[in-house]
Amino acid sequence: MVVSSQPTVSPQIPIAEVEIELVTPPPTPKLSKGVIRSSLKASTWDGVFATIFSNVTGGVLLSDFLLQLGATPVEIGLLSSIPMVVNLLQPLGAYVSEQTTSRHWYGLWIFGPSRLLWLILSGAIAWQSWHSGSPHNLVVWTLAIVFLTNLLGALGSASWLSWMAALVPRKLRGRYFGLRNMASNSVNLICVPLLGLALSAWPGSKIEGYGVLLLVGAIAGIISLGFQFSMADINPQEETRHKSHSITATPTPDNHPLAPNSIKFLVYLSFWTFSVNTSAPFFNLYLLDNLKIDVSWVTIYGSIMSGASLLMLMVWGKLADRWGNRPLLLIVGVMVALTPLLWLGTDERQLSLWLWFPLLHLFMGGTWAAIDLCGNNLQMAVATGKHQATFFGIAAAVTGVSGALGATVGGFVAQNADFGGLPGVFSLSAVLRLLALLALVLVSEQGSHSVKKLWGSWFGQKSSVSLDAVNQGQNPSQ
Repeated sequence: MVVSSQPTVSPQIPIAEVEIELVTPPPTPKLSKGVIRSSLKASTWDGVFATIFSNVTGGVLLSDFLLQLGATPVEIGLLSSIPMVVNLLQPLGAYVSEQTTSRHWYGLWIFGPSRLLWLILSGAIAWQSWHSGSPHNLVVWTLAIVFLTNLLGALGSASWLSWMAALVPRKLRGRYFGLRNMASNSVNLICVPLLGLALSAWPGSKIEGYGVLLLVGAIAGIISLGFQFSMADINPQEETRHKSHSITATPTPDNHPLAPNSIKFLVYLSFWTFSVNTSAPFFNLYLLDNLKIDVSWVTIYGSIMSGASLLMLMVWGKLADRWGNRPLLLIVGVMVALTPLLWLGTDERQLSLWLWFPLLHLFMGGTWAAIDLCGNNLQMAVATGKHQATFFGIAAAVTGVSGALGATVGGFVAQNADFGGLPGVFSLSAVLRLLALLALVLVSEQGSHSVKKLWGSWFGQKSSVSLDAVNQGQNPSQ
């Protein structure tokens, strides 16, 4: 976190006392460029193997496995809701992690067991195949392991994000996370079809094949944790002490996990997550159920979307480093907000099948790459210095609750013909997304340019925004 070089001194505290405090700070825990470079390279490989693990233990493969077992709609719904609900524990995980002395070892003791738990399900599948037990028992086992692994993940996510925020220099976050996400998306683009093909070609049942894939996924998950041994460790205690001395001797409003700017960001994040989730879970349902499009086409559209995201990540990363995350979120956010309306003119005819849906998924993949990348980077930027982990935990809890509420509202509207069904959901989501962007206007980002200046630069117009507003990342209208 970049700290202002001109601290505000309270008039109640003698200047001499502040000067003594400021001239005797503890040594800054600096990392050399070589250490940072090797750490980021190891983190990229960590992300690659973690992607393989997550593809095996989630997404379409896990959903298909439960359907093969005869899971009910309620049980499929639990599979989607569990990750959002357990995010409420992220603030607790952030607090516990701050009491430790190692980001690396805390993460290892959290994520190691959470990934090894999937071996229990693999063994249960083997036991089921040999003894011909009730398939529903595997459904219960699967949901229990999903709950436990997501519970552990919620306790470790804030610490991991704080670790990355400490390792990645602020000016390189856009490019680095663009590169890291690009590598993960490349694996995702190749991995899912190959895993699906392997599952279909398995000589036994799909249930047995998935048990073997779980073994492969758990191994990939452990390998990803192995790369973290090559990343520079961060001591939360030393980091907190250093940031405490780096701010000022006088407590300021920003020296708190919920500083005014952080609260504004949380308001935006909650409304945005709610508005997105009112429609996001129902796009594939619209294709498969309403339009009766074959699942093979839906899979192809998903690959097109991943490919577009892959191509645009580095572009958005460089633009974010140059102009800031906030202006990109505002400009691209308008495009994403209007996207649900583009679904209203679609149907099952050949024109939509061959042209409109591919173009629509290309557009969605390219724009969402900016939203995901810049949203995470802006969250790191607004997190208060020594309270980063706590803020990340609070943000995750907020998104978990608002996302679950959004999906619930969207499901209610979709099932009620009086509200227009799924077309009504898409229209509602577009309006809510635009309203959510109004909250983002109030958020400031240090060092970012104004939207007016960015727009003028792109289209060759001169901006009247003052240099002070640009350098301080302030909204010129304030």
